[in-house]
Amino acid sequence: MDIDDCRGKLVDEAADAILISDANGIIRFWNPGAARTFGFTSQEAVGQSLDIIIPAGLRARTGRRFPGAQGERPLILPSVDQNAVGSVVRDWTGIPLGRMLASQTERALGLANLLSERVVGQDHAMTMIANRIQTSYAGLGAPEKPIGVFMLCGPSGVGKTETALALADALYGGEQNLISINMSEFQEAHTVSTLKGAPPGYVGYGKGGILTEAVRRRPYSVVLLDEVEKAHPDVHEMFFQVFDKGFMNDAEGRYIDFKNTLILLTSNCGTDLIMDMTSDPELTPPPEVMATALRPELLKVFPPALIGRTVQLAYVPLSKAMLGGIVKIQLDRIKKRIQGNHKIAFTYGDDVIEFIVARCTDGDSGGRMIDNILTNTMLPEMSVQLLEKQMDGTAVSAITVKAGESGFVYDFG
Repeated sequence: MDIDDCRGKLVDEAADAILISDANGIIRFWNPGAARTFGFTSQEAVGQSLDIIIPAGLRARTGRRFPGAQGERPLILPSVDQNAVGSVVRDWTGIPLGRMLASQTERALGLANLLSERVVGQDHAMTMIANRIQTSYAGLGAPEKPIGVFMLCGPSGVGKTETALALADALYGGEQNLISINMSEFQEAHTVSTLKGAPPGYVGYGKGGILTEAVRRRPYSVVLLDEVEKAHPDVHEMFFQVFDKGFMNDAEGRYIDFKNTLILLTSNCGTDLIMDMTSDPELTPPPEVMATALRPELLKVFPPALIGRTVQLAYVPLSKAMLGGIVKIQLDRIKKRIQGNHKIAFTYGDDVIEFIVARCTDGDSGGRMIDNILTNTMLPEMSVQLLEKQMDGTAVSAITVKAGESGFVYDFG
């Protein structure tokens, strides 16, 4: 056997021993038996095969596919690269460096579309938020200020909280990077100390404030101030410096940096006005006009200094078509959950979507009614039948949901 024949045979052996297939490029351990056949030890074979035995083109293609096959959280790292360092930095500091290194620019450019996939019917608000974030990522915004400060106004259940969750996931690597504070708990002036920490001599000194401690530990995060209109005016004034200067000193004098946060305030102020302006779809004014019309209503509750430091966004009520889009998103999440946990296919038809939308009769609840129907009706009914199948030892490969006359009908195949 000449050198070329030996090399060709060795390449074939290497392809079988190292790669599952050329299609997916997943690397295996070298087969010790194949290594000894050609005069290598296992250690030598691994080193030789990557540089000599496997053609350079095949190795390059495999190397390009390997990171994609691992995903964002690889279990084993072939080398210490920027992703490995980013993972350690994330664990130590709370800064989601791995996600930011991977696709910060690409994610910022497509942010409006990415947010609109989760927040249905509020495209104008998603565009405004995405524009501000793109300005910050391009380095054209004020470097000392937070990335953006937005006041989301509108009725309940139209996507204000979902916006915060979507932003935390898209920008900072997961919904765990959302700092959510219910401002209805701060209706008294003395509750300011709860947010930034108790001063010396007071009960709770040294424990840190709810807000300042959370931002200190997670400087890259979305800060959600929910139902901000219910907070005391002194609490409102506390945020002026944060919105202007991008920092706050806690009760112990520590510098708390907010410049890498995105701050969202939610409010139900002006709900009646928004409902009136959107009652006739053909006469609904542009979002900019609604935001301008909201200003007098907001000034009845908030000081002008607070309004001037925020961007007001009007969230419109959800139409039946928008509710249908939300139903599809929720059902797809259930589908993914069932597939991931049980390896069972989950299918549904348009009749299920229409059935759920028809039951969303409470306009004040918005999209929350959808979650109530799925959580309190569909999932419990389906869970009972699935558990009965498992107890009987019946194999289930697919679940189909249909709409009946009085409820959901389930077919376990």
